[in-house]
Amino acid sequence: MEAKVVAKYLKVGPQKARLVVNQIRGKKVGEAMKILTLSDKAVSKEITKALKSVMANAENNHDMDVDSLFVKSAFADGGPVMKRMRPRAQGRGFTIRKRSSHITIVLGDDSGK
Repeated sequence: MEAKVVAKYLKVGPQKARLVVNQIRGKKVGEAMKILTLSDKAVSKEITKALKSVMANAENNHDMDVDSLFVKSAFADGGPVMKRMRPRAQGRGFTIRKRSSHITIVLGDDSGK
């Protein structure tokens, strides 16, 4: 059995989010929370929020034991990109891409591992 959550439209680039998400993949939930708490990356707060949400969903909706949960899969995909223009020399324009990301976390229990 597994529980899934998708945090959409986070205001961080997917490459930066993947650095944190890759650290928690395959870990027990308690260990993943410790890693996220001690991480100095700004996106770790958003990932912690998503992890707490999927833990609550697993406990309340799927009747899973929180102590036996582990991060079955976690990944960060690119979301929509806001495009802005910045003036440059000789009348040119430079495109600034403000990226966003969608983070997916799937928890499974140890019995299915």
